[in-house]
Amino acid sequence: MNRIRTIGKPCFLLILAFLQVLFFVVMYRRGSSKIFESFSKRNGENWDYSKVKDIYTNLTLFTPALTNELQYCPPKSPLLVGPLSITFQNIPSLKRILKKNPYVKRGGLYTPPHCQARYKTAILIPHRNREMHLRHLLYYLHPFLQRQQLHYRIYLIHQAGNETFNRAKLLNVGVRESLKDEDWDCLFLHDVDLIPENDHNLYVCDETYPKHFSSAMDKFNYRLPYWSYFGGVSAMTPEQYMKINGFPNSYWGWGGEDDDIAYRVRYAGLKIVRVPLNIGHYKMVTHNTDKGNEENQKRFDLLVKSPRRWKEDGMNSLEYKLISKRLMYLFTNITVDVGAAPKDRKTKTRS
Repeated sequence: MNRIRTIGKPCFLLILAFLQVLFFVVMYRRGSSKIFESFSKRNGENWDYSKVKDIYTNLTLFTPALTNELQYCPPKSPLLVGPLSITFQNIPSLKRILKKNPYVKRGGLYTPPHCQARYKTAILIPHRNREMHLRHLLYYLHPFLQRQQLHYRIYLIHQAGNETFNRAKLLNVGVRESLKDEDWDCLFLHDVDLIPENDHNLYVCDETYPKHFSSAMDKFNYRLPYWSYFGGVSAMTPEQYMKINGFPNSYWGWGGEDDDIAYRVRYAGLKIVRVPLNIGHYKMVTHNTDKGNEENQKRFDLLVKSPRRWKEDGMNSLEYKLISKRLMYLFTNITVDVGAAPKDRKTKTRS
């Protein structure tokens, strides 16, 4: 009996390792994207992205109400126009963005001046050395959110210093600091280089499950790259975020953290819901390789250990030093020291 147990344990570990490798192979296959795409196109309107509107169309028609007793905004905003014209030919100045968004208050805070918003959304953007991308995003995102008649605030979580970038930890910081300001209905985890192309892609959380919004990026030919993809732009209620213990803090450099949090959703007994591909269109601002954000070669090792680590590595273990929290004209700037990556980690430049 002891001999059988001795032989059985290595076999079980070998089978387990094989299944993990098989899972990664299946997860990264692109074939399932076509099936998901056809399913998504059967749900909702077929948008014509060759016919686009300017992002600032009709916004000036809505001026502050004459009374303090505002009625709730309608369930469907009358400002929505569908596909939007997005171009990166000219980098807008902050002065121009501010002039075109007169009702945005310091800190990037906006409340509809003509009705009472039904939803409160915090936009959390991890950042370092992406000023050009930030200006493009602010130019398009502010009117995009105003068209949806949301009460919102844009947070920029800036990593100080020259240590390896940690996007996941910055998002955890953004969640903690933003919830000190207001009881937000929805937390948006938003990359700085992604611009939404359809204002019917409502920046509102699903009350039951975490939701993925950037389901159709131009980078992937407007297809979902693989079934469990949760990167780019996603959103959760504060309760959902805490239930999965947020992002892991241990991913330094590029890659892995979005797959890890997708696992956490499943571990916590939840599932990912998605915006249909015909609405979840995003354009990416092209950029070169980021210095200090090299490919994380330990990401697959960390993913394998995810089932054992997710309850210990996250919001409940978050440590950082808040350097400053400033109310800029178009956003709230949170600058933090998140520490340094382990020194024994080897990196290579992302191609």
